[in-house]
Amino acid sequence: MKKSKAGKVLMIILIGAAAITAFGFIVMGLWNAILPQVITGVKVISFWQALGILALSKILFGFGKGGGGWGQKRREWKEKMTEKLAHMTPEEREQFKAEWKNRCGGMRWRPQPWQEKNAAD
Repeated sequence: MKKSKAGKVLMIILIGAAAITAFGFIVMGLWNAILPQVITGVKVISFWQALGILALSKILFGFGKGGGGWGQKRREWKEKMTEKLAHMTPEEREQFKAEWKNRCGGMRWRPQPWQEKNAAD
């Protein structure tokens, strides 16, 4: 018997909520068991504070694919685009830039390393 789409979505939401709750209790338990005894001045935290710490760590460091947060993903995207543009003909590059300029509302384009290298030729 096939599960309905709504059933799958509900299951994903329930599993996600259970995982977040479990991680929250793990962080709270480890924090309360270790830090107040090791570092003076550190207080015991609640479950909601533990979830806040998890959210902050996600924002700062990221989870999955080795972490790295927003900066690493931005660098990877930029390297991928630089390589893609380097293999385009000048006409394809201009068409690509015009399309993105139209999408992004006329943002100014800075010279890229591949432009400087081709200009020297």
